[in-house]
Amino acid sequence: MDEQLFKNNIVSSRRILYTPSPFARESLYHLQESGILRANQPHSSQREHLASVLFFIVLEGAGSLLYDGREYSLHQGDCVFIDCTHAYTHRTEKDLWSLQWIHFHGPEVQEIYRKYCERGGQPAFHPKEAAAFIRLLNDIHSTAASTDYIRDMHINEKIASLLTLCMEESRWPEENTTAKKRSLAEVKAYIDHHYAEKITLEDLSSRFFINRFYLARIFHEKYGITVNAYIRQVRLTRAKELLRFSDLSLEEISIRCGFGNGAYLSRSFRKAEGIPPLEYRRQW
Repeated sequence: MDEQLFKNNIVSSRRILYTPSPFARESLYHLQESGILRANQPHSSQREHLASVLFFIVLEGAGSLLYDGREYSLHQGDCVFIDCTHAYTHRTEKDLWSLQWIHFHGPEVQEIYRKYCERGGQPAFHPKEAAAFIRLLNDIHSTAASTDYIRDMHINEKIASLLTLCMEESRWPEENTTAKKRSLAEVKAYIDHHYAEKITLEDLSSRFFINRFYLARIFHEKYGITVNAYIRQVRLTRAKELLRFSDLSLEEISIRCGFGNGAYLSRSFRKAEGIPPLEYRRQW
């Protein structure tokens, strides 16, 4: 595949638009596009519903990524790894950037990305060794430009190595153990004080900037209970207090404790305690 040189007032780029063999498209990790871009002026790029995975690294300058409702600031050495079936926008403004990127796809690649997220991987991250990523991107680009008749096999191997590097970056490093504990304590304290409000795992993930899959796992590891189960536990405990030490009606208690209505409180209470809430009040 010939490398294409492209230049206008917005960007200058060297890119390869790659067409894999039918076998590679069906059975291998395959390249769709590879390139290096330098921005000539502020601009943004936006896509959605694209059957592709995008990886890029910021070589120079700065910009931002908007993905899944969150904005990430990007600087030299930062990497982006996203599933392009989701809408995304990346942009550069004053400090014009240079990027090196590949778009690729392959069997179960969305499942691999989901596993990356479950392990704590973020759409944007700063790797321990950016040079390793750059070497792989250069290798993929040069292989795609070659006339090697088994280049699809080589590209598959190098994309697999890139995925492995990303997965290695997906777990919080041990030196951040204190930060993890502090973040978890903040999540728990927030639930303890805001139990009467609507709280979802997605809300907590956005508020505390922790991947929701990772938050669910480490919260359970730390406290021995899921996030949703802990929210129910806090609400039920507060409901018990009000049943015993107030004259509030069941509807009022349900609202104050975040259950929304008396029927939902009754179902939750009976499931947890084995008796209806008013029977609990009478007994205690």
